[in-house]
Amino acid sequence: MNELDIRKITVFGGSGKLGRALIAHFLDRGFEVRTLVHHRPLGIVDDNLEVVRGDVAQKEDVAEALGDAEAVISLATTKEDPDTFFEVSVRGTFNVLDACRERGDIKQFLLAGGDAAVGIWFYPHPEPIDESHPLMAYPGYYAFSKVLEEVMAYQYHIQYALPTTVLRMSWIFEKDDILNHLSLQNRNPAEKGHGWDDYLTDEHKAILAAGENRIPILVNEQDQPYRRHIVHIEDVVQAFDLALGLTRALGETFHIAAPAPFQYDEAAQYLSHKTGIPTCRIVATGYHSFEINIAKARKVLGYKPQFDIYRIIDAALEWEQRPPGQ
Repeated sequence: MNELDIRKITVFGGSGKLGRALIAHFLDRGFEVRTLVHHRPLGIVDDNLEVVRGDVAQKEDVAEALGDAEAVISLATTKEDPDTFFEVSVRGTFNVLDACRERGDIKQFLLAGGDAAVGIWFYPHPEPIDESHPLMAYPGYYAFSKVLEEVMAYQYHIQYALPTTVLRMSWIFEKDDILNHLSLQNRNPAEKGHGWDDYLTDEHKAILAAGENRIPILVNEQDQPYRRHIVHIEDVVQAFDLALGLTRALGETFHIAAPAPFQYDEAAQYLSHKTGIPTCRIVATGYHSFEINIAKARKVLGYKPQFDIYRIIDAALEWEQRPPGQ
């Protein structure tokens, strides 16, 4: 709807998975976009795009990238890297917030939050998780940083009336991500609980040693398949598009996730039927099924996610079969 008539935006963290998708989307919609790029090339060229080389941990670089933007999308983050998470996620977010405060006329600050901030997967959640749930990071630097980012944004909203919006996203999938996740070959994950190194039996290892693959059904110690919530990148882009410039989104937090959670047995069986790859069971102890409540995003933003687990799998299989170079 863009009630605030925003036409110029700056994206911090633009060269990441979500950043590239959002920049391409808003350029297609005719916005003027600036972005701060550190090491990773952006790979997008457009007359309405200005790329600023710099470091989000440096105030001068942040101010240059902010320029005359009317709105900011803050995405800069790192995963489990103790040497960079504070400078990028914490100091970087602070620098962006403070630059917006100093400008004094920013129409909207949109923060890419994450459901890691509410302890998904590692702590029991008997009820669907909504926006009233307390912040409670699970172990690790990434989840800790997502809590700090949200707290800083909320405090700047209180202290300085900065018009903030937090989109607290589930784990984002694009391209063939789901095929890589639902694979016995999924090793060395960026975050604990995203891959299977710690849970492989001798039988699993023998399958891999033979050059074969299986589609894992992740189960708990009672042999019950886990249930978890993720989100496709196209639905996340939809959420940002809906939230940008929306007056009633200011000062609010929204959970952004797929239409429903999925169970590993149902997802594995569907993918097995599509590919002919057999399934196997992996016992992973210490985790907890969870579901995200997206009712607020549906009601306030008009969010209508299109990608359930089956469509996510279908889209990944289609992407895998694309002609080279496309």
